[in-house]
Amino acid sequence: MRALMIKGSRDLEVCEIAAPPPPAPHEIQVRIRAVALNHIDVWGWRGMAFAKRKLPIVIGAEAAGEIVDLGENVSGLAKGQIVSLYGAQTCGVCDACLEGRDNFCEDVQGIYGFHLDGFAQELMNIPARLAIAAPDGVNAISAACAPVTYGTVEHMLFDNAKLKPGETILIQAGGSGIGTAAIQLAKDVGATVITTVGSDEKIEAARKLGADHVINYQEDRFEGVVRKLTKKKGVDVVFEHVGVDTWVGSMFVLKRGGRLVTCGSTTGIMAEINLFQLFQQQLRIFGSFGCALRNVRDALDKMARGIARPVIDTKISIDEIEIGLKRLEDRRVFGKIMVTL
Repeated sequence: MRALMIKGSRDLEVCEIAAPPPPAPHEIQVRIRAVALNHIDVWGWRGMAFAKRKLPIVIGAEAAGEIVDLGENVSGLAKGQIVSLYGAQTCGVCDACLEGRDNFCEDVQGIYGFHLDGFAQELMNIPARLAIAAPDGVNAISAACAPVTYGTVEHMLFDNAKLKPGETILIQAGGSGIGTAAIQLAKDVGATVITTVGSDEKIEAARKLGADHVINYQEDRFEGVVRKLTKKKGVDVVFEHVGVDTWVGSMFVLKRGGRLVTCGSTTGIMAEINLFQLFQQQLRIFGSFGCALRNVRDALDKMARGIARPVIDTKISIDEIEIGLKRLEDRRVFGKIMVTL
């Protein structure tokens, strides 16, 4: 079968690999239908790694597929179902996993597509507990956006920042995959949404998603605009994932007692914090990584109800992967780039 493998820095190749054996008793075998690209795929393509990894490795950290076979001990799933695939191989036996909080797993084996062979392959065996069935009406393209894109945002906004109706939120990089998801989910709970984008072309698209105010950060300093929009009070929540380039400004626009939640660092990993500002303004900072299995289920449910509508920038084939990664690296996207298999 075909698989998309990275062999070195910016060296990707579609390869023929052996098909998997029949699934083990607690596994399912899935025919991968769609892979959603994320910045972690760009990092892997560039040769970055959080831990040692062996190359070559199959890429792809977020995907959905169709069940084609089940292990003898699997229940609650059926052949032909579309399933979202959790993006990390967790142990399933620690306290966090038993509670469904797999992003707090005490013995995680790694992230698919980064430390472990990922989802950009035609067939794959995975633990059944890491597959979440899509409700009726949710296709594979949408389901592929649930484990990372919408699951991450669910965890950030509601488990960590605890966004409430009537609050004001600044969503950085609203044209990104998680940015588009955050706009939709924040509006659904009745928040006022301010977002930043990198070009005038993205302004109207962000407004159509529900953003109340859109700032082109290439043209205006978002800090000044946000302070003006909030009459110098600041926002209740900042949804941060850009990193160094926006960190100081994101802290500055928080109101007293405001919350900043962050899941990413695409512009660098080291940022400064004004400690006077932190304690005098009684600010709260939340680091957020991945999501719980419950977050994926909630995201799929919202897709089925029409609340969450994945924004698809482009669909590409497995042979066009470098085009997709380069566009994502250059931020020439609005929403998600999807690889269809």
